[in-house]
Order: sequence, then structure tokens, then C-alpha cells
Amino acid sequence: MKTLAIISAREGSKGFPGKNIVQLGGKPLIAWTILAARKAKTVNRIIVTTDSTQIADIALRYGAEAPFIRPKELALDDTPGILPILHAINWLSANENYNPHCVIHLQPTSPLRTAEDIDNAGNIFKEKGADSLVSVTPVEQHPYWMKRIDKEGVLTDFIKMKKAILRRQELPLVYIINGAIYIAKCEELLRYKTWYLARTFSYVMPKERSIDIDTLEDLSIAEYLIRKNLQKRKRGLK
Repeated sequence: MKTLAIISAREGSKGFPGKNIVQLGGKPLIAWTILAARKAKTVNRIIVTTDSTQIADIALRYGAEAPFIRPKELALDDTPGILPILHAINWLSANENYNPHCVIHLQPTSPLRTAEDIDNAGNIFKEKGADSLVSVTPVEQHPYWMKRIDKEGVLTDFIKMKKAILRRQELPLVYIINGAIYIAKCEELLRYKTWYLARTFSYVMPKERSIDIDTLEDLSIAEYLIRKNLQKRKRGLK
């Protein structure tokens, strides 16, 4: 089963200019995702879709391919994230006659996702006969305890419940998409243009590997976690 990993990294970012190549732990941010994908046994090919020649050069340096420069109209602030993925699949089919069975989308803003995460998710996808798979992490703030404020300033429940849940232990498990891993059958993805298909399964990741870099604060947290993991490995060698 041919599995293509696509890393989507545009040049522009209003909130965090140069985000995809900012330095993290001594490497450009995108490098962490490329290196994890290279170690993953379930990935056959890795390409980066970008509108930036600088990002393309970095991708090549760390072992990914950058076979084309993405059209500018697919790298705007309001471009739906699925469109660059569909463009990449169609480009490879038209220009290289390359048609993988499934595609894995790995966002460069999830640097702490590991090769093991990619392989574990890929194995679930295969074993379940899934149409797609999306990585998630348990929520920190449970929606059952969230509130609304109406026009008059009155506080009301966000989710109406017949009986209030007062103990955290009684709350049902709820998960949030963490953006680290998306997998789908290429045929289904091209047909429906969404990662959420008829048989969409999940891969649960812990909070510490689910950070999504969107701000300088997120970057600082990721830097801390990387140093912490390095210290753990060093202690393990002693």
C-alpha cells in the first residue's frame, strides 16, 4: 500500500510571520515533522507543498521532496486547508503518474508528533479498514462545564443537561482535534474533499505531544518540552 505524506507549509502567516521555519530546538520548525515522517515505517514518500522557495530548500535539506511550488492562490489566509492537499495529489497524478493508495497530512506546526505516532495511526487506519483517521487529544476544559452569556448578561449552560455533573470523574471523555495527523484514502479524499468520511477513526495523543504552534508562547512551551525530553533521554543513558 503506497502511502504519501504531505506537509503543507505556506510562507505567509498574519499572526506569526515565518512560523513554519522559525527555529525550535536548533532546527527549523518544519524539520521536526520531516524527520518524524522519514523515521516512520508506514510512509513511502514525503513531499512538501509550499509557495516559498526558501521553505522548499529547507525541505530538501532535511530529506523531503518539493516537486512544485504551490500557486499563490492556494496560499492565502482564507484558503481552506484541504485545497493544497488535493492540489498536491492531483499534481503528482498528472505530472508523475503517481497515485498512492492513501495520504497522510502532517502539519509542520505539530513538532512533537513522533514517528511512532505516525506509525501507530497508520496501523489503526489499516487494521480498521478506515476511510480516514484524525488524531485527537483529551480536552482540558470540558464543554459540559462551559457557559454562555446572553444579551442581558445572564449566564446559562452551553450544553443543556437534565442533571448537572459536579464531579470531574463523572464527566464523559471528550476529545479535540489536535491537527497532528490526518489520514485518508486518496480516492475518497478526492471525491468528498474532507477528512471526515463515512468511516473516520481516531488516534489519541497525549497533551504533551499535541501542542500546535500558533503563537510565540506555544513555541516557548514546545522548546521547554523538547529540553525536558532531551534531559529524560540523557538520564536514561546514565
